[in-house]
Amino acid sequence: MGVGKSTVGQLLAERLGVGYRDTDEDIVAAEGRAIADIFLAEGEAVFRAVEKRAVRAALAEHEGVLALGGGAILDADTRGLLVGRRVVYLSMDVEEAVKRTGLNAARPLLAINPRKQWRELMEARRHLYEEVATVVVATDGRTPEEVTQAALDALELKEA
Repeated sequence: MGVGKSTVGQLLAERLGVGYRDTDEDIVAAEGRAIADIFLAEGEAVFRAVEKRAVRAALAEHEGVLALGGGAILDADTRGLLVGRRVVYLSMDVEEAVKRTGLNAARPLLAINPRKQWRELMEARRHLYEEVATVVVATDGRTPEEVTQAALDALELKEA
């Protein structure tokens, strides 16, 4: 959350000369409501099922840069779909997350005691991010352009 996946994903797609797609945007468009509203009205389990379908469809249909929501890797089937693909894990620490997002209540998984919840989420997820990642790119203290260049360099990709 707040790591810059949308911004960096768009920059990466632009520099590679390919399309960009974000599964969170796909979900909002398909459901006609914000992700936070799905969480509140239906619960996390329903949202994760919707997210799983969105990721599966996007991976099947899209050839360019694809940004996944932070919890997409919780699903073992989704992690399986990422095997053999170039996956960039954008990492940051909690202090950087506070600077970028303020860890506000608009993020449903961080509504109460956001710093503690962010740390707990990362402790629970970090190994899954690392499991699927081809490369890990730290975003702390870097501009989106610097992160994009680091991702290109780490993946050994050339710009279009």
